[in-house]
Amino acid sequence: MNPLVLLAIDATLVLYVLAMGVALLRVTRGPTAQDRVLALDYLYVVGMLVMLVLAIRHDSSMYFEGALLMVLFGFVGTMAMAKFLLRGEVIE
Repeated sequence: MNPLVLLAIDATLVLYVLAMGVALLRVTRGPTAQDRVLALDYLYVVGMLVMLVLAIRHDSSMYFEGALLMVLFGFVGTMAMAKFLLRGEVIE
């Protein structure tokens, strides 16, 4: 792989880690529960992007499957947390 592409991938991963750190700060210190849910959803999305960049770097399709599962579980988890905040119960 081209060294310039590898450098860009490394820079992207570093920026994604910084974004995850900021989101983790929002999860721990968010002023409201809604902010925490959105920050957790953002962590799922950035984690999926990290897995996709790693798939490109290592030229492996297994990361794509892991990213798909991560987003699927993240969506279900976000919906459950939003329903809990809205109604106070997840299962009716």
